Amino acid sequence: MPDSRDPFSGKNKRVPLEWQAGEYSGRIDRRLAAWEESSLLSRLWDKDPTIWFPDPRPELGDRLGWLDLPERMQPEEPEWTDLGERVKHDGFEHVVLLGMGGSSLAPEVFAAVLGRAPGFPELHVLDSTHPDEIRALEGRIRPQQTLFLVSSKSGTTLETLSLFRYFWRRLQDTGGKAGNHFAAVTDPGSSLETLARDRGFRRVFLSPPDVGGRYSAIAPFGLVPAALLGLDIRELLACGAQAARANSPGTPPGRAPGAVLGAVLGELAGELNKVTFLASVSLSAFPAWLEQLIAESTGKEGRGILPVTDEPPAAARTAAPERVFVFMTLEGDDHTALDSLAADLEQAGHPVVRICLSSRYEIASEMFNWEVGVALASSILGVHPFDQPDVQLAKELTRRAMLEGGGEMEEGDSVHVSRTGRLERSLHEFVEAAVSGDYFTLQAFLPRSPENREALLEIRNRLQALTGLAGTLGFGPRFLHSTGQLHKGGPPGGLFMQLVDEPGLDLPVPETDFSFAQLIAAQSLGDFHALRQKGRTVLRFSVGRERLRGLEKLIEALGKIHVGD
Repeated sequence: MPDSRDPFSGKNKRVPLEWQAGEYSGRIDRRLAAWEESSLLSRLWDKDPTIWFPDPRPELGDRLGWLDLPERMQPEEPEWTDLGERVKHDGFEHVVLLGMGGSSLAPEVFAAVLGRAPGFPELHVLDSTHPDEIRALEGRIRPQQTLFLVSSKSGTTLETLSLFRYFWRRLQDTGGKAGNHFAAVTDPGSSLETLARDRGFRRVFLSPPDVGGRYSAIAPFGLVPAALLGLDIRELLACGAQAARANSPGTPPGRAPGAVLGAVLGELAGELNKVTFLASVSLSAFPAWLEQLIAESTGKEGRGILPVTDEPPAAARTAAPERVFVFMTLEGDDHTALDSLAADLEQAGHPVVRICLSSRYEIASEMFNWEVGVALASSILGVHPFDQPDVQLAKELTRRAMLEGGGEMEEGDSVHVSRTGRLERSLHEFVEAAVSGDYFTLQAFLPRSPENREALLEIRNRLQALTGLAGTLGFGPRFLHSTGQLHKGGPPGGLFMQLVDEPGLDLPVPETDFSFAQLIAAQSLGDFHALRQKGRTVLRFSVGRERLRGLEKLIEALGKIHVGD
């Protein structure tokens, strides 16, 4: 029977985390013992940058402010709650969050897991530059009953500012004072703070500058949107504080959930560098937040951990051996099937982590635990957990593509799905390029609609069956701010399939000389060339204007491929 570890058992105490790692258990135990010997948690709370490197590094010691957030944010809670109550009182029906990555993923999780209080507005996250997705959102809201929350740490995020300019012009066109329909979350002194104050935004909220975007769930970036949903901010902070205590300096690492996660992830990452998340229904949105935290923190210098989300549970039974499985459940959900699968995987020798939440608000506790875990796992990997050096390359190539009015594609790099013969040959070559232990990813610069997502998941599942590799799916430009760093800076290899379409009616970006169709086209080209510069295998498919039919053609073509032909 595989070894099973429970660092939190005790009389009348709920067990939030269990793990078993079979033959790897001794290595993890030794890491936890070494961390206790070196007073690692005390050093972490002292914000000691030598946990990661002996020499000073930018954005290291000054990016550990997230440790104090549950306590530091308490005095600000009344202001956020007041805005939520005023927005409700003023009859706003919708809140549209304009942000990318760390500015948008935590609010999306809070909305999905915790919902909204009666009478409070519905939250929409817009993190796409695809004109069809922007237009689809417009069809679901009324600007005069909508608050737009512009969220950017740097204040210079191209997608966020472009979306702001578009909706600012829309509000100006309806008459009245546009600033009453806008609020901002940003760092002190950013250009967004200046813009928001100059244009008379309803509120401007400043986030601590010593907290990076993906570690900012329990900062204004996560909590202001939560307050606009009418959620209990004090309870979220209390759950964050509970996790901070569980990982406090006096706690043995073997009993600190964040340290345990860090030891498991970090020690296994050499041989088992793919972590698959399976969640019960109420927590199904949470892995998308974990995906960014893990991929962007660890994927650099040729190392990294690949998070795998939204995979069918049945696929886990035939998964390649380089996997770690994390099961996340909520008491009250029916997770019988997940429990059975976890037991089978443990029996088969796969490392398995089980986490059970007793309440939905404990999502804040888990966010804190995983922040600790990923930061400490990075120390084992020998990577900087708070920077993202390879993200800038895609941005620079995007700007170049926009200046050149497009970008060069080599013959054979791009395939239109209407060219059936070439499509089938290209897909066959893509499948044949699979190498054991590698992974593939679908990068869809398409609207993030349920129909598109369902078709793309089918493509992902068919590719996985054909290649035997772990597969991931990301919508562009959204994924550029989450997994994009891992794609270019993580372990070498990987198969990348980029999917683009022909948008319908284009939308201009006010106050600029470009349109949204031009922007998303440049972003796809920029990332394509960035991947190529990093030596990755990447192929581009155009699904045309009738994108669902184009995706169906891809599915049909994959059905004709037989491995070994």
